[in-house]
Amino acid sequence: MSLLADHVVRLAYDPGISPKGGGLPGLSVLKTVVNSINLFGIIAVVGALAVSLAVWAWGHHTGGHQAEATGKKGATVAAGAALGLGAANGIVAFFSNLGSQVH
Repeated sequence: MSLLADHVVRLAYDPGISPKGGGLPGLSVLKTVVNSINLFGIIAVVGALAVSLAVWAWGHHTGGHQAEATGKKGATVAAGAALGLGAANGIVAFFSNLGSQVH
């Protein structure tokens, strides 16, 4: 009975499951789709940053304080989105590695 309890305790700590590529068909297609979504996101952020900077400059030069503030906010959000899109792979890898250390 003790061996069974010991085996169950081991299963609770290590189910023996880890991420492994190649187990399901379509993994390369999924990676291509996600890469394309990331590319479209980066292109959209470049456009949003350009528009936000133009609004910021226009608001500054015309005395439109609301437009200037909106442009600043848009530029900040676009910069944050660019940071997130660029760092997404590293962030997921970091927390995945961190999670795999939990015992």
